[in-house]
Amino acid sequence: MAERDLPKALPPPAAAALVFIAAGAVLMLEILAVRLLAPYVGLTLETTTAIIGAALAGIAIGAAVGGYFADRTNTRLLIVGLLIVGGLLTLLIVPTVRWLGPGARGDGNLAALGITVLALVPAAAVLSAVSPSVAHLQLHDLKASGTIVGRLSAWATAGALIGTFGTGFVIVPLMPIGTAVILIGAVLLLVGLGVGLGSPLLPSAAAVVVVVAATGLGALAATADSPCMKETKYHCLSLEAVPAQAGSSLLKLDDAYNSYVKRDDPTYLKFRYTRWIADAIDGFSPGRKPLDAVFVGGGAFTLPRWLQATRPGSHSEVLEVDGGVVSFDEEHFGLRTSPGLRAVVGDARMTMRDIADDSADVVVGDAFSGYTVPWHLTTTEWLEEVKRVLKPGGLYTLNVIDHDPFEFFKAEAATLLKSFADVRMITIYFQGGVLAGGNAVMVASDRPLPKAVSSTTAFGYTSLLPEVEKFAAGAEPLTDDYAPVDQLRTVE
Repeated sequence: MAERDLPKALPPPAAAALVFIAAGAVLMLEILAVRLLAPYVGLTLETTTAIIGAALAGIAIGAAVGGYFADRTNTRLLIVGLLIVGGLLTLLIVPTVRWLGPGARGDGNLAALGITVLALVPAAAVLSAVSPSVAHLQLHDLKASGTIVGRLSAWATAGALIGTFGTGFVIVPLMPIGTAVILIGAVLLLVGLGVGLGSPLLPSAAAVVVVVAATGLGALAATADSPCMKETKYHCLSLEAVPAQAGSSLLKLDDAYNSYVKRDDPTYLKFRYTRWIADAIDGFSPGRKPLDAVFVGGGAFTLPRWLQATRPGSHSEVLEVDGGVVSFDEEHFGLRTSPGLRAVVGDARMTMRDIADDSADVVVGDAFSGYTVPWHLTTTEWLEEVKRVLKPGGLYTLNVIDHDPFEFFKAEAATLLKSFADVRMITIYFQGGVLAGGNAVMVASDRPLPKAVSSTTAFGYTSLLPEVEKFAAGAEPLTDDYAPVDQLRTVE
């Protein structure tokens, strides 16, 4: 192409704005995709990694292909087309995930990668082609090429940063995820139409077609069924009624059942592992003496409310990372906090620091849900915090979820054995003594536990200290420096 045929460069502020918007949109969509997929495939290290990796693949493809076509087409027209097509593909993300998601439940990492490739990679690739196209348009003077490319790269990185922080700190708490994705698509379309209509590149008839297509896709995205009754900063929350039990509901966090609530009877514990924990507490402290307890993980506050109902005068601190879960419980389950039942919102590793030494008779760890395992609540360092808060001889119970070959069970048992004098495990065994998998309750103390702690009546079978030591033999205790719980844990 002769020099006189080169398209006219954009004003520097306009060029900077285009790469800023395109790069920011890609990072925003990447973060929002994690939230969109969580109700279907869970939120683990592997699923998050799959989504990030797929998005990066889209960025790489877009950069290479965008640069190739920028050298061979009308670059201004290419940029307009990329913004419009990127906006339309963005509007397709929500319905694509909502259509494919239900069929992917239980398939974990592979499903997360597959849906991300179909839903996110096309939009990420198209939008990532904007930056090399704009750079090509601006590069009319080779003497200034470094300055131009560096400046545009800086603006693209700034867009990615603003998109990342804005999504995490502003957009996710402010609006539903689907709405946020639709707004991003709308902004991209408006920018593309604005650039195109400001020149003879986009005929009015073509603009009308784009607007009609965008309206249809936007309506499709807005009406796609969401699995969430409420979206919080951390979770997709929903309720499932239990027809056989009037007044009973199952609380779902993302794709997993978290709690069973019988609203008019807080003493009713449906899930087997909750009965194991309750039996362990009753065996540790027979009778109805009030207890000081710390619950790590709130869910529907099933066990804290059980403690208040069965041992009046007890004091419970419930450490729940998601304030939206607390407000959801207040709205749907009639939760009422009080001086005797406090909800402390924040990450437990942080909020635990504010609890006084030697202040709790019992600490209950129940922050694991389905695919989600907060690894920093599994380590030796975390157990030091638990021991600091427990009174001498106090009880620590922990709900753990794993399946054959039980590498996570074994590692967590080894971690508890390193920190406590007596450790027991309550779970289900198949005939012949084979561990069934699913939920297990680990029970630990810095002193020998009374026999009654593990004399559960809820169809659980107890492994005493020697059996737990044999079970955990060869497993490496988890530490803040080494806690690969997502890799150790087996999902059924």
